[in-house]
Parts: sequence; structure tokens; C-alpha cells
Amino acid sequence: MSAVKKVVKPKANKAPVVMAYKGFDKDLKCRDFQYAIGETYIYDGKVGACNSGFHACEYPLHVLRYYKPGTSRFAVVEQSGELSRHGDDTKIASSKIKVSAEINLAGLIKAAIEYTTSRAKPVKGSTTTAKNSAATASGYCGAATASGNYGAATASGNYGAATASGDSGAATASGYYGAATASGDCGAATASGNCGAATASGYCGAATASGNYGAATASGDSGAATASGNSGAATASGYSGAATASGNSGAATASGYYGAATASGNCGAATASGDSGAATASGNCGAATASGYCGAATASGNCGAATASGNCGAATASGDSGKVRGIDGCALFLVERDSNRKIVAVWAGIAGRDGIKADTWYSLKGGNPVVVS
Repeated sequence: MSAVKKVVKPKANKAPVVMAYKGFDKDLKCRDFQYAIGETYIYDGKVGACNSGFHACEYPLHVLRYYKPGTSRFAVVEQSGELSRHGDDTKIASSKIKVSAEINLAGLIKAAIEYTTSRAKPVKGSTTTAKNSAATASGYCGAATASGNYGAATASGNYGAATASGDSGAATASGYYGAATASGDCGAATASGNCGAATASGYCGAATASGNYGAATASGDSGAATASGNSGAATASGYSGAATASGNSGAATASGYYGAATASGNCGAATASGDSGAATASGNCGAATASGYCGAATASGNCGAATASGNCGAATASGDSGKVRGIDGCALFLVERDSNRKIVAVWAGIAGRDGIKADTWYSLKGGNPVVVS
């Protein structure tokens, strides 16, 4: 009887699944392809980064390089099948993609913090839990954590991450992918670098992120967030929250009773919601939206648009193609300029009166308000 050899089937290699973040236009389209939340799509063809397939970014804030935060939507996606990576950042092309869930700017920033923190390696002596403690970590992947009422953490390096928890904790992270998180009543977080992200939570939390793709989130009653850079985004939530984003595509969102948002740049957008919220967006294509009882919105630029909703809302748009609209009772103000950007006419009115329709866009032509799309 010949020997019997048991044949063991090799285990199939499970295709890797990469969690990434994808940008879309306001209609959830990317390169004219319509997506839907919860759906899975398969590309039948050769996959190449920046060429073909479905594209997304592993590092959340890299998405802002391709989609402007003020006019785009974002989602968490799962990429699998054939994969092709981009050499300049974390962009990935795949043959299969699942659009798992939509995510807002605040969620995108939080994900960036988690991305950096999970990859940072604590340096010896950089973790402490004393009430008045301080932790400092330096190096390419340094991480610093300080917990306590007055804890402070500083991490410097290309991938540094800093976390400080406590009533007055402060965290500073510097480097290309630096991330800083400070939690507590008066926590403050600062992240500097090309893709820095900062999150500060607490009653008076403040977050500042500087860099080409800096993003900042501050939550609390008086939270303030400032993000500067080409695609900076800032989100501040709370009763008196304020958000300021400066850069070519900066976007700022402030929610709360007295929230204020200011976005400056070529395509800046600002949204402020609350009883007395105010939003100001300056730039060639700036847009400002303010909702609340006394909300006010101002947009300046060639194509600036302003929307104010609320009992006493006011909207002002200045620029070659500026336009305004408001609900019934809102004050509207328009400026008309000539080809040399000189003011040639101004107009003020009230939505719902003297033939001016509520919830309708108006622009100034020849000194008269005209309905525009």
C-alpha cells in the first residue's frame, strides 16, 4: 500500500481592508460619479493612484488637499481589492470601496487626532499623572501625556502627539503630523505643522492649529478654535463658541447662542448657528450663513453669498456677483461694484416687504435688486 499524504489546502489570503476618508461635492459626487451612504462599489479595470479607481485618504486631513472644507462633504470609507498608494501623501486608490458613514468637519478632526496618537510612540519620561505635572517628548514619533488638574504636555517631532487632561490642562504638538488634545474646564491645545490638528474640550477650551491643512475643534460654553493654513478648518461649539479659519479654502463653523464664525480666503465659508450667531466670510467665493433670532451674515468677494435666518437676521453681500437672501423680516444689504471694484450703488431692504420675496436670492444690477438663481 502506497503512502497516503494528507493534502492541506493553503489558507486564502484575506484581502486587506483599509479604513480611509473620502471627500465629495455637496451632492455626494466625486469626479461626476454619484455615491450613496452605505453602498459598495467595484471598479472593473486597472487601479492606479491619481489615475483610476476609487480614491480616499488614510490620514483624515489629507482629504482637505482635494476637497475644500466649506463646500464639501466627507465620509468614512472602507477600501479593499486592488490597492495603489500615492507617494506624496496617504491617498489610496482601490478597486472596491464601501461608503460607511458620513462625517462632519469635527469628526474629521477627531479622526486625525486618533490617527496621529495611535501611531505615536511614548518617549521615556513623557507620561505623568501628577496634579501639577508636565510631560515633554521629542523625536520623530514622540508622544506626551499629562493628566491632572494643571497638567501640560508637549510633543515635538514629525509625528508628535500631546494629550493633557485636567481642569486647566494644556497640550502642544509640533511637527508635520502633530496632534494635540486638551480636555478640562479651561484646556487649551495647539498643534503646528503642515497637517496639525488640535482639539480642546471644556467650558473655556481653546484650540489653535497652524499649517497648510491645520484643523481645530474647541467644544465648551466659551470654546474658541482658530485654524490657519491653505485649507484650515475650525469648529467651535458652545454658548459663546467662536471659530476663525484663514487660508485659501478655510472654513469656520460656530454653534451656540452667541457663536461667531469668520473664514477668510479665496473660497472661505463661515456658518454660525444660535440665537445671536454671526458669520463673516471674505474672499473671491466666500459664503456666510447665520441662523438664529438675531443672526447676521456678511460675505465679501467676487461671488460672495450671505444667508441670514431668524427674526432679526441680517445679510450683507458685497462683490461683483454678491447675493443675499433672508426669511420674512430679515434685513438685506447689497453692494454693486464696477470692473475696477469701485462701489457704484448700494441697496437695503427687508425680506417680505416692498416686493422683495422671502427665501429668495437677490443681486444688485443697475442699482436695483434682481432675483438670481
